[in-house]
Amino acid sequence: MILLVALALLFDFMNGFHDAANSIATVVSTGVLKPTQAVVFAAFFNCVAIFIFHLSVAATVGKGIVQPGVVDTHVVFGALVGAITWNVITWYYGIPSSSSHALIGGIVGSVIAKSGAGALIAGGILKTVAFIFISPLLGFVLGSLMMVIVAWTFRRARPSKVDKWFRRLQLVSAGAYSLGHGGNDAQKTIGIIWMMLIATGYTSASDASPPLWAIVSCYVAIGMGTMFGGWRIVKTMGQKITKLKPVGGFCAETGGALTLFIATGLGVPVSTTHTITGAIVGVGSTQRASAVRWGVAGNIVWAWILTIPASAFVAAIAYWISLQLFV
Repeated sequence: MILLVALALLFDFMNGFHDAANSIATVVSTGVLKPTQAVVFAAFFNCVAIFIFHLSVAATVGKGIVQPGVVDTHVVFGALVGAITWNVITWYYGIPSSSSHALIGGIVGSVIAKSGAGALIAGGILKTVAFIFISPLLGFVLGSLMMVIVAWTFRRARPSKVDKWFRRLQLVSAGAYSLGHGGNDAQKTIGIIWMMLIATGYTSASDASPPLWAIVSCYVAIGMGTMFGGWRIVKTMGQKITKLKPVGGFCAETGGALTLFIATGLGVPVSTTHTITGAIVGVGSTQRASAVRWGVAGNIVWAWILTIPASAFVAAIAYWISLQLFV
């Protein structure tokens, strides 16, 4: 149990490390904050989210993905190793993939290795898979809509004045996005720890929430991960997809934050990576289609498609290894 909790918190730390770029790429690339300032800023709002959001996403991961009685310590070990392995690979190559879907893929692969696909809860899986497409699309729509509204509202203002205002406003939008990031992503790790505690009898499936120590430790772990940051991915998100000015950064972060708030309220474990990428592409496309480097965006989409099957494959192998080592 201690090993698995430590492994879960390592995944949570890596989630923050891997996804730091989602919160800070735009605010760094527009020059509003220096990288060191940005990671501390984002980590603070990651942790503040503990006071804002209900644990609906944690409940989906902990109780809504796998049939009761199937999960054991080997399944959890396999799921976490699969997710961590995919995170390390994509971080190394600077690919902004989804830690969230890596975890879901890890759970799926580990459970199928043990009991087959029938042990999965179709509703929870389908809801998660659907938002692979819905969250970037919603981010795209909201980001581009925000950009159109702002452009129309400030059409008569001097560009230098608009830039000055939105350098300040981007602090608000970056804080909101970091809040949404902490609120959705920390809960996924809370969910898998909750799943393990139920499976091992440390807590009951009828409990309304997991233990307080699990909640606090997961929010702290993701905040610490964000503080260390993933600079390889910052460059991809902040510069390679499209060039952003403060007004564009504000619109992308606001559109992305609204998407995360909606998903977290619905209890859907979405990808903050998918969300902010969709919002950045939406902002860039309102200027002109050529402002978006579609080749880079296309490579990112391929990483999204591969995340669940790749992490599931690694998780199935890790489940088998766990059986050999710990039985």
